[in-house]
Amino acid sequence: MPLNVQREPAFKNSTAQLARRLEENRNGKAVGIYSVCSANRFVLQASMLQAREDRSVLLIESTSNQVNQFGGYTGQTPTDFISFVQRIAAEMKFPWEQIVIGGDHLGPHVWRREQASAAMHKACELVRACVLSGYTKIHLDASMRLAADCGEPSSPLSDEVISERAADLCQAAETAYNELQIGAPAPVYVIGTEVPVPGGELANGQAPATTRPEDASRSIELAKLAFQRRGLEAAWERVIALVVQPGVEFGDAVVFPYVPEKAQALAQFVETGCHGVYEAHSTDYQSGTALRQMVRDHFAILKVGPWLTFAFREAVFALAAIEEEWLGSRKGIVTSRVKEALEQAMLANPEYWKSYYHGDDAELRLARRYSLSDRCRYYWPQPEVAEALERLLANLRTHSVPHALLSQFLHDQLEKVQAGAIANDPVALIHEKIRDVLRQYAYASGMRAGQV
Repeated sequence: MPLNVQREPAFKNSTAQLARRLEENRNGKAVGIYSVCSANRFVLQASMLQAREDRSVLLIESTSNQVNQFGGYTGQTPTDFISFVQRIAAEMKFPWEQIVIGGDHLGPHVWRREQASAAMHKACELVRACVLSGYTKIHLDASMRLAADCGEPSSPLSDEVISERAADLCQAAETAYNELQIGAPAPVYVIGTEVPVPGGELANGQAPATTRPEDASRSIELAKLAFQRRGLEAAWERVIALVVQPGVEFGDAVVFPYVPEKAQALAQFVETGCHGVYEAHSTDYQSGTALRQMVRDHFAILKVGPWLTFAFREAVFALAAIEEEWLGSRKGIVTSRVKEALEQAMLANPEYWKSYYHGDDAELRLARRYSLSDRCRYYWPQPEVAEALERLLANLRTHSVPHALLSQFLHDQLEKVQAGAIANDPVALIHEKIRDVLRQYAYASGMRAGQV
């Protein structure tokens, strides 16, 4: 059934384009969209460069951890985040109307240690704030246990409770939408009960089990009934995707790849009984071939986040090594010591990595810098780290990097410099490193210019 994502049929918007693309996937065309789940400035800039080249819609999402009504770890409210992305788009001369802003894991996750009534009240306020600010893709995630929920703390929350709470979140979103001006794009929704935790993490070091079609069917039916009980039939028609587990995940040093054979039953279910398509979380570090196969199997929304900031970190560390070789012994030049600043910030405030990394001091040091989970992404906005990074960029702009050092530390990017495709500029080199990842997602989603 075509999705009604606008009040006026003639009003064209990027959210409607997103919905149409997913409808094409459901009808058998191997196209989809990737979702950039990041608040990193360089990642967003690189994403806009990639979307401009591909002439595609750009989907950008913030998580409830990153952005919420109390500021999140970025210090931004939903309105702040919208303004932040708008400023970057203006700087990059990227059309704002080509962007869809989404909320990932919108629900009570941040307040999961509170009583259900308090946590859900805050979650509904978050969803409301997102819709009023201009978010149009809303992932309703109530899959986590809250304080005093019945059952064993380690056991999954029941599908019935998840569905009821997700419908409450949707009701808050619809109430907010009805306060917007006529012609504003209607929000579209992503539902599901088998939802990975935000950020992508392995619970037991084992590959996750692929969702069974019968479980997906039950999740859909329970959600539909919960929507109907609240008079949300119109909103139900704007449910574009279901979060399921395709069997992919990553941890500190391991990636579990997509195995198409294990997901064939799920792929077939889209064509017979699923409402919309699938949204795949934790697709980071999958091969390009695996990502393309996922889209063909109706995992039409590919979420990516840590891989992009991992690529950003790789580029920064490479530039820091270049800086040390090129400028470290020169008199009168103060080098950035950005790696040391990052390490000091992580040690001073271990909140974002302490419970995720394990081992002795050497293992912890390695994880802080190089883990695939990329918990260091939380620390780049810290003032002392941001200042060190700016010094690094200034040093390498003032003293242009010799090609020999680019060949040593950023060989693939050197080829682009030599071909005249990018400038020998530290920011351009960072963008290019991130775009190496984005191109794989763009190709997998059928977005590359000239791609069939």
